[in-house]
Parts: sequence; C-alpha cells; structure tokens
Amino acid sequence: MPHFTFSRPVAAIILKTSSIAVFVGMQSFIKLAGVVPAGQIVFFRSFFALIPILILLAWTGELRTAFYTSRPGRHVVRGLVGVSSMALGFFALTRLPLPEAIMLNYAQPLLVVVISALVLGEVVRVFRWTAVAVGFLGVLIISWPKLTLFTSPDGMGSAEAVGVAAALVAAAISAVALLQVRSLVQTEKSSTVVIWFSLTASAAGLFTLPFGWAPLTGWQFFYLVMSGICGGVAQVLMTESYRHASVATVAPFEYTSILFGLAAGYLLFGDLPTVHSIVGGAIVVGSGLMIIWREQRLGLERGKARKVMPPQ
Repeated sequence: MPHFTFSRPVAAIILKTSSIAVFVGMQSFIKLAGVVPAGQIVFFRSFFALIPILILLAWTGELRTAFYTSRPGRHVVRGLVGVSSMALGFFALTRLPLPEAIMLNYAQPLLVVVISALVLGEVVRVFRWTAVAVGFLGVLIISWPKLTLFTSPDGMGSAEAVGVAAALVAAAISAVALLQVRSLVQTEKSSTVVIWFSLTASAAGLFTLPFGWAPLTGWQFFYLVMSGICGGVAQVLMTESYRHASVATVAPFEYTSILFGLAAGYLLFGDLPTVHSIVGGAIVVGSGLMIIWREQRLGLERGKARKVMPPQ
C-alpha cells in the first residue's frame, strides 16, 4: 500500500511545520475574503478540504473503509461541536488582527486541562494548574486592550472586543471537541474521524444557506475555495507528521503558527504586533509547552486526538 516513507524525526518536524504554514495560509485566505457569514465560511472550508483528504485516502487505500463506523451518532455530535468552534473562530478571525486571533486560539490546551479536571474528574496537580493560571494571565494580557474598548464613549473597537469573546468561546468549545476526539480514536481510525468531521461540517455549513449567505465576488469565491483546500492540505500534512515521530517531538512546533501569523499579518494586512500581544503570546506559548511536557511525562493520551483535530 503506497504511503509516505519519511521515518526520521526531522522529516516529521518539516511536515508539521509545513502544515502550520498552510494552516496560516488558510486563515489568511479567510481574512482576505472579508466579512462573510460564518456558516458560509464553514461550508467552503469543510467542503473543499475534502479534495486533498479524499486524494490522500485513495492513495493510501483507506478510502473504502474510511466511511465505516459503528458510532455514527458520536461522530455527528463531535462534528457539530467542532463546527460551532470553527464558526466562532472564523467570526473572530474576520474581526481581529491575524496574529492575535492565532494567539487566542492557544487558550485551548489550557481549557482542556480545566474541563478534564472539572468534568471528567481527571487528576490535575499543582504543576499543570500553575501552567493554566499563568496561561490565562497571558490571554488576559493579549485581550485587555480590546476588552477595555467596551467602555469607550464612541464605541470604537467594540467589534474587536466581540471578536476576542468569540475567539475565547471558540477555544473553549474546541477543548470539548478535543476531548470527544480522544474518546473516538480509542475505537475509530484517524481517517474515519477526519472524513466524518469534514462531511458533518460541510452539511452544517450548507444548512445555514436559508439563513442568509452573502453574494460573493470572484475574488471572495477564490479565497474561500483556497481556504478549504489549504485546510485539507494542512490536515493531511499534520496527520502524516505524527506518523513519523512522537507527539512530544512534534506538538511543540504547533506554536510556529505565531511566527507565520506575524509574518502574514504584516505582509498581507499591515498588522503590527503590540507589546500586549508579544508579552501575552509568549506567556501563553510557555504555558502550553509546560502542559505538553507534563502530559508526556504523565503519559496522558491526548496524542491521538491531536493528530486528527482539524486546523481551524
């Protein structure tokens, strides 16, 4: 059966970093499309992502079996939760500078720890609670200049404040989706989880059509189609990266998205990082790396879930 032959950790790192770069490209295309209804973006992002995903599954010989599952209901529920996070994340992306939208997304691993402890009863000790507390401090530093604009007399910046709120809620819902994926991958193949999510998200996005889709210009249509293709390519590269190295080796490179985001934000949109975003982002990244390191030491099984969580 044909498949990638990379085996060295350096190849896995290259694949992971490439997936992150393409993921930031996906976000850039969405932002270039301008203000478009979130459900419409979800449809384009999910439907056209199927193209590279189906090509990969056909190439690896998994296409025929990828659709089979004994837990269709769980897949649909996971898909709807993921779509909710995706829609809010896209809404935030259209209203925030690209680097800040990416940084706020990294509240997700902090929220996974909180939800695991409070809802699932997972034992979380002082080290990880400290990392979570420090990470939320970083989120507050990033968000504060936007949130304080709620109090401005002329209301300037309120759209950005709403964007921050949407990004944080998206991160919280994404944390729930990650926990659902952790359950699914215990019995389901990665390809099954990926294909069912893409199909569910496409259907959910299409369902919003009667509630008002915006007419698109030729360029907007192109940008949204490209966002979907980039999303699918990023998914393929990310999944492949985890085939060739451990989660502990590959996962920390998720944070290269901040560097790519800073570059894309400046070159495409003229966004310059603020002191708040730099300091807060550094704190959030540091906390996330602490949590990843600690989870690997404890042997927690989040690696399989991280492999198939779609870039959003």
